[in-house]
Amino acid sequence: MTSQTFSNHSGIALVLCSTLLWLTGCTVGPNYKRPVVAAPEIYRGASDQQAGNAAQNGTAQNVQKNDKSASLSDQKWWEVFQDQELQELIRTALRQNYDLRIAASRILEAQAQLGITRADQYPSVAVGGSMVNQQSAATGPIPSFQQTTGQLNVSAAWQLDFWGRFRRATEAARANLLASEWARRQVVTTLIANVAAAYFQLREFDLELEISRRTVGSRTGSLQLTKTLQEHGVNSMLDVRQAEQLVYTASEQVPDLERRIAQQENALSILLGNNPGDIPRGLKLTEQPHAPEVPAGLPSALLERRPDVRQAEQQLIAANAEIGVARSAFFPQISLTGSAGYQSSALNSLFTGPSGFWSMAGALAQPIFQGGRIRSNLRLTQAQEEEAVLFYQKTIQGAFRDVSDALIGYRKDREFREQQELLTQAAQDAARLSEIRYRAGESSYIEVLTNETNYFTAELGLAQAQGNELIALVQLYQALGGGWEQ
Repeated sequence: MTSQTFSNHSGIALVLCSTLLWLTGCTVGPNYKRPVVAAPEIYRGASDQQAGNAAQNGTAQNVQKNDKSASLSDQKWWEVFQDQELQELIRTALRQNYDLRIAASRILEAQAQLGITRADQYPSVAVGGSMVNQQSAATGPIPSFQQTTGQLNVSAAWQLDFWGRFRRATEAARANLLASEWARRQVVTTLIANVAAAYFQLREFDLELEISRRTVGSRTGSLQLTKTLQEHGVNSMLDVRQAEQLVYTASEQVPDLERRIAQQENALSILLGNNPGDIPRGLKLTEQPHAPEVPAGLPSALLERRPDVRQAEQQLIAANAEIGVARSAFFPQISLTGSAGYQSSALNSLFTGPSGFWSMAGALAQPIFQGGRIRSNLRLTQAQEEEAVLFYQKTIQGAFRDVSDALIGYRKDREFREQQELLTQAAQDAARLSEIRYRAGESSYIEVLTNETNYFTAELGLAQAQGNELIALVQLYQALGGGWEQ
């Protein structure tokens, strides 16, 4: 081969490669554009200070500049939940929880699916070989003979991605992978919130049990005194029975709370990925640190923060890319095949002499009639994309509602707890005064019964209010999309 011939062949190859690159540069189907979402300037239920800043500055962006912390969700979970035992429980859950491990496995599945889909964009190459030995015995005048044939070949096939079918499919697979990752982060956020809420509920039950046992002890002493006075003719048997009611009212709470505590420990153990068992305790319910007011940040930032919103958007991107895959079926499919190798009847001359062979072929297939299958498939993908848009918008509205509900809940639970503290103090003082009046003979024991019952109920209500306030903080942190950043 002369240098001029080699140059001509190189030029033809260069032109052919350039043509193939141009052919594979087209991509049908719509490019993704994020749907327009009407985000409020400030969350409904935000603090009066944040709302005032928004009204004064005119835009929610100025609120973010004026606040020292843009959002509670910007804080790490160990900064929000400062109980050391609770932090250790959350770390254990992040290592062992089965839902989180299942979500991680789904990411691996999506990664493998992306690799399978992306491989369709490239040529496939195969190597094969064969050897045949034939031998026959002598038959009459025909002498015996022996023949060995060997063959070695390399084949390649490539379906050109002229209309971007495989690239759109890869785009959809990549979006599904990211959706799986955001789904895992949503599981992380939910898991942290569930562990924290279950722990605070457990500490609430512990406090109620402590109140009940303390009340049983003090009322048992009062019952013994009432019995002594009745034996000496100072009190009546009615006073004794009323004192017994006070004891039994408190004592019946003890086994019920012990049941709740054991079941709550079992539920928390499952969240940790353990079999049911005891749960270590840290700070008491009344010692858990939490700020009276927490910053919520900008509603527009929630679209980038909430894992479920980001997951819904990636699912929308995948549905949008599938439209391009369906649309490409209307156009011709172009494929190239080729093979080359050596074949010889003598193995020692397999790679010498005129034993080489090669072949190249191209094919084009244009769908003509398929009973409306292709058009129906396009309509299907378009309807699925429309559904994904609606689901994305619905998820955003749900996220705004979650934050608004959590802001209102946290503030109102705090106000309720403050009023419950005043009620408990008043009930405690009323019980003390009624006891003094009874011992002085100025009132009957029914007054003591009523006020002691009211005080015990107020104490239990205060414990529940303190627990609800902490659980509302957990719900607000989760609604703002906090916790998934490790």
